Amino acid sequence: MRIIKPAKLKTGDVVGIIAPASAPVDPTKLENGIRYIEKNGYRVELGKNVSKINGYLAGTDQERADDLNSMFKNKDVKAIICLRGGYGASRILDKINFKLIRSNPKILVGYSEITALQMAILQKTGLVTFAGPMIATDFGNGVTSYTEDFFWRIVSSNKKIGRLKYPDNDKLVAITKGSASGRIIGGNLSVFAALTGTEYFPELKGRILMFEEVDELPYKVDRLLNQLRLLKLFKQIKGIILGRFVDCIEHDTSKRTLTLGEVMEDYMKDLKIPVLYTFPHGHIKDKVTVPFGINIKMNASKGFVEYLESAVK
Repeated sequence: MRIIKPAKLKTGDVVGIIAPASAPVDPTKLENGIRYIEKNGYRVELGKNVSKINGYLAGTDQERADDLNSMFKNKDVKAIICLRGGYGASRILDKINFKLIRSNPKILVGYSEITALQMAILQKTGLVTFAGPMIATDFGNGVTSYTEDFFWRIVSSNKKIGRLKYPDNDKLVAITKGSASGRIIGGNLSVFAALTGTEYFPELKGRILMFEEVDELPYKVDRLLNQLRLLKLFKQIKGIILGRFVDCIEHDTSKRTLTLGEVMEDYMKDLKIPVLYTFPHGHIKDKVTVPFGINIKMNASKGFVEYLESAVK
């Protein structure tokens, strides 16, 4: 597969805002997010259907897909940032114009449910996309300096980031040691797993997998990892980076449960590939932006991750 990098973002560029999954619960977060983008020197183009509400979806499937396709078609728009995750991005995959995206590569940003779009776009077009801060969830909700500094640097500079520095100089934990290099893929674990068996599931061979999750009980994380194990996915990849698994615990103390850590150990400890834990990405305030599709190096023995190339040109 030929990897395509979008052009870097420059001051004064137009940033498109779409809601390909759920609508924001609080509309003021959209307004705050727009002000934040404009304050940073960019112009904003709102998706036509960005304020629609259809149950837990931000408008109909066709409306959400139309906004995504329109933003890629619009020559003035240089980057597209999703409003939030939630649910619904996977419902529009068969309505996306991938040929249009391949011909008009640009920055696409989001995480969580947006994993569905990112993996599909990578598989169908080779375009590098960004698992990073979103308009309502982050930029309109008190984004931290670590998150914003990392994000703006990676989308506006064609210099490689190199070895990553983490908030408070935190160290990553190794489940299995060793080092590996390869193109990084992944995202939200449950959304990624839901793509298996479809034409939108990414190529695995030689890849490094990064996962994050939120609000899934340990037995549900167990089920997802077992699904990937039965697919022999772990035999095809070169390494695993586990991001933050937020609130993935059993609150009912009367129920018997494995801990999240025990579940991870069950599936990871005997793998013959390096596995890192506590990578600062996911449903947390201080997050690393992950460019899916670029070459990275991970060293579980020394606890570091290094981006080996730029994510934009």
